[in-house]
Amino acid sequence: MSLNPAGILILQNTGWIDLQQSEKIYNITIIGAGPAGLAAACRCAELQVEDVLLIERDSYTGGILPQCIHGGFGLKIFNTELTGPQYCQIFTDKLEKTDVCLKLDTMALSIESRCGLPYKEVIIASRQDGFQSIKTRTLILALGCRERTRGQVMIPGSRPAGVYTAGLVQRMVNIEGFLPGREIVILGSGDIGLIMARRLSLEGCKVKGVFELMPFSTGLLRNISQCLEDFNIELHLSHTVTNIYGDKRLEAIEVCRVDEGLKPIRSSARKIKCDTLLLSVGLIPENELSKTCGIDMDPYTGGPKVDENLQTSQEGIFSCGNSLFVYDLVDNVTIDAYMAAENAVSYISVNRNKSNISAAGPVPAEVACVEIIPGENVLHVVPQLIKSARDTVFNIRARIPLRNAVLEFSPGSFSKRIQYVNPGEMIIAKLTKQQIEEIIAENLNSKEPVKVSLKRGGLS
Repeated sequence: MSLNPAGILILQNTGWIDLQQSEKIYNITIIGAGPAGLAAACRCAELQVEDVLLIERDSYTGGILPQCIHGGFGLKIFNTELTGPQYCQIFTDKLEKTDVCLKLDTMALSIESRCGLPYKEVIIASRQDGFQSIKTRTLILALGCRERTRGQVMIPGSRPAGVYTAGLVQRMVNIEGFLPGREIVILGSGDIGLIMARRLSLEGCKVKGVFELMPFSTGLLRNISQCLEDFNIELHLSHTVTNIYGDKRLEAIEVCRVDEGLKPIRSSARKIKCDTLLLSVGLIPENELSKTCGIDMDPYTGGPKVDENLQTSQEGIFSCGNSLFVYDLVDNVTIDAYMAAENAVSYISVNRNKSNISAAGPVPAEVACVEIIPGENVLHVVPQLIKSARDTVFNIRARIPLRNAVLEFSPGSFSKRIQYVNPGEMIIAKLTKQQIEEIIAENLNSKEPVKVSLKRGGLS
């Protein structure tokens, strides 16, 4: 064993591990068979790419979709409302009709991208095949995300049973078929927590309230309406859980209002009896694997920095789905997964034996990299880099709710008025090739990063 420059443990052929070296070189390897990975694999097949490998650590495809039995999926892609399993099944059925090689129950352990070689090397492991070294010309990372836990939000108190993340409870109820408890409190107004408030109410549980640290909800507005208001479940903004009580099983929690600095106001503390606390306090892109090959990460999204082609700082490695940034809708995940696949295919056809060239073709020296960063009232923006002038779609998340806001790229001439901005919903801005050329020209003069801002028109 050894440590690579990123400090990640790498398994080598030391005699006690039989590392099988595959002589086959895949054109495209996709890691993760959730919504993004499935869509990318299907798109590669539609483009008639041979030698495509799809790797999934679980025993089934679809990622989180099989446990999302509620509706709301597919409105953009299929122009009809589907449940998560239905949405997943469409792509699974498509995949079965292709020549894509699918490896389930297979974990990708590390990625190496060696200078001068026309391929990347991925170390994978499975019970069936043991350790293997896979060679691939391009990679698409569709690794998904994970939930924040109690330890990451630092809730004090005892450590009884009955404290769960919302996604875990969703699996327990919808797939495993049992309830976590009967008297429920939910911390955080993320979409999974809101959906589970409704789901548990339908199962006869008493949801005693949803408590949100921020002065606004972080979920989709439709989920506030359909999951809370329609079921008379109270949403308490500017509140947090400040203590947990119980020995073997959760007995109660303490909640407090918070001030403008998000600090608990102790005089407002009150105790709520419950046997279950659900945490819906945010998602984190999965990128431990990305770091094994030294991909540059964005501190704002927690995912890789990518250019307009969704290509990372490592040539020939693309990222999409919730490992790139946490999306609002699975339909948008699918759209970007298609784009990642198309650019990976373009990369192969244009750059098979070349280096330092973008998926869209040679990058002019004077446009090596224009950096895009979040400005006023913007939490993050993707892509973070511009390397060529072409029509480009930017995904932007607001930091706070705003009414009559103006979206601006500075320097640049692009501006767009938005009637209502909500942090739970992505802002999608489409810039034309001409607008991108103007931004590039301005950047050549200023040499400063381009800031994407939402100018205030009034708080909601």
